[in-house]
Amino acid sequence: MKHRRLVRVLLYAALIVVAFFMLFPILWAVSASFRTDDELYAYMAPTTFHTFVPVQFTTDAYVRLFRDYGFMQPIVNSLMVCLMTVILGCLVNSIAAVAFAMFDFKGKNLIFSIIVVTFMIPFESIALPLYKVALGLKMINTLEGIYIPSVANGLVLFLFVQFFKDIPRDILEAGVIDGAKWRHLFFRIILPISGSVFVTAALVLFISQWNAYLWPLLVAQSKEIRLIQTRLGDFKTEEATEWAAMYAASMLSAAIPLALFLPCQKYYIEGITSGSLK
Repeated sequence: MKHRRLVRVLLYAALIVVAFFMLFPILWAVSASFRTDDELYAYMAPTTFHTFVPVQFTTDAYVRLFRDYGFMQPIVNSLMVCLMTVILGCLVNSIAAVAFAMFDFKGKNLIFSIIVVTFMIPFESIALPLYKVALGLKMINTLEGIYIPSVANGLVLFLFVQFFKDIPRDILEAGVIDGAKWRHLFFRIILPISGSVFVTAALVLFISQWNAYLWPLLVAQSKEIRLIQTRLGDFKTEEATEWAAMYAASMLSAAIPLALFLPCQKYYIEGITSGSLK
C-alpha cells in the first residue's frame, strides 16, 4: 500500500514538473505582456525574480495595440474570415459527406481516398499554383481570396463521413418513402442529430484558419485586410522590436480560439472519437 502511494506521489511530482516546463513559456509571455520594454530589458540579465514577475503591472502594451497599431481591424478581419470558413466549410463538407456516406457510385472509394489524403499535403507545396489561380480569378487582396481555398477540407470531410455512416438508413428510407427530398432529409433529420460532429468540424476549420499565416500573407497585400497572424510582424522593424506589444498581441491571438475551444471541448472529443473508432 505504501509502495503504491509512493509511486503515485512520484508520478504526480513528475507530471507537475513536466507541466511547469510546458506552461512556463506561456506564463512568461503573459507576464511580459503586462510590462514595459524598458523593464523587460532591465531585468533580462542577470536572472532574478523580476526577470519573470513584473515590478509594476501595466496594461500599456494592450492600450497601445488598439490606440497606436489599430489592432481591432485585424481581429475583426480574422473573425470574419474564420466565420465564413466555418459556415461554408461545414455546409460544403457535410453535403459532400452525405454523398460519400449514403450513396454508392463508381469510383467512390478512390475519390474519397484522394480527398482525404489532401490534408496531408504541405500547403507550401501548393501555395504558388493556388496563388496563380487566385490571381486569375481576381481574388488577390480580398477577404474572399483568403477563406475560399480553406472551405474544402479533407479532414473535416472524413469526420462527417464517418459520423454519417452511423445514421440508420431506415430513418432516411422512411423519409424518402414519405416523399421527402434529400435536402429535407439533410436539414430536418441529419443536421439535428449531428451536433457533436458539426462542433468538431467548426473548431477544426476555425483553428486552422485562425492559425494560417502563409496564405493570408500572400493574398492580403493591403494593410486594411490583413489578419491578426500577419500583423504580428508589424512589431519588429529594422530599428527596434516592440516586445511588450508583441507579447500582448500574441496573448490576444491565443486567447480568442482558446475561449471558443474550452467550452466546446466535450463535443470536440466526441466528434473526433466517433471518427477514430471506425
